[in-house]
Amino acid sequence: MFKSRREILFLYSVKDANPNGDPLNANHPRYDEETGQVLASDVRIKRTTRDEWIAQGEEVLVDGEAVTLSTRYSDLKKKYGESNSEDVIAHCIDARVFGTTFAVGKEAFSWTGPVQFKWGRSLHRVKVELVQGTAAFATNDKSTQRSFRNEYIVPFALIATSAICNQNASRFTRATDDDLAKLTNALWYGTQNLITRSKMEHTPVLLIEIIYKEGHSSHIGSLDERVSICRPDGTPFTEEEQYKIRSWKDFTIDLSSLQSKLNDQEDRIDSVSFILHSDVRVKGFEKDPVTR
Repeated sequence: MFKSRREILFLYSVKDANPNGDPLNANHPRYDEETGQVLASDVRIKRTTRDEWIAQGEEVLVDGEAVTLSTRYSDLKKKYGESNSEDVIAHCIDARVFGTTFAVGKEAFSWTGPVQFKWGRSLHRVKVELVQGTAAFATNDKSTQRSFRNEYIVPFALIATSAICNQNASRFTRATDDDLAKLTNALWYGTQNLITRSKMEHTPVLLIEIIYKEGHSSHIGSLDERVSICRPDGTPFTEEEQYKIRSWKDFTIDLSSLQSKLNDQEDRIDSVSFILHSDVRVKGFEKDPVTR
């Protein structure tokens, strides 16, 4: 298990794409009508991470194949030669990090994942646009015209999410410090590697990881709510101006509220790491970033 509590703040941008479509609403981006923010579910964020783990050759329980849990378990059992179901599932990094509910035959257990993500929200108001075009094929062989297609995109969104890594839960799932290092790596590069038509131009922007001293079970919480954006000159945006944001050049990320909380918790914090996209501006943070 890992022995110290951690918190993760992750920001990424989306340009001319769909951050997280709702299949029950014509794949419209998940959206808060009251605040004008686009949303990304924790499931979407975990999917990004899990896909990167698969690409890197890590063993995962949910590998994208359309199989039953019983079949997947049987394959893993044969591969690793384990007899105990928890020992078998513990070979899978996504189960160790995110948890799982297992029930095959008479064997059943449930792991609460030590890493829990919040839903992501854009840090500004975003306008969703409906884009129309023609499909590749006609609706039937006798038709002389191709069918039409509709899709939703956002011109630009800067989305923030945060996670808490609970060392107490890792005692049951067996998640390690090495697993958490692979998590942050997959968050960054998995977002960069979302190279599909609906997910092009998803770009990692900022990642901050706070590691608390061993023995402390407190944390700041909701790190994403302690981040804001402003104009490049440091003045706030109007609500209408937020809809017009189209690139990193249009804003500066303000981390001063987060820095204030870090100062308050200084005696409980062991270390803070900070990764920043080299083209993005930030202010109000005392630690120099590693740029990528």
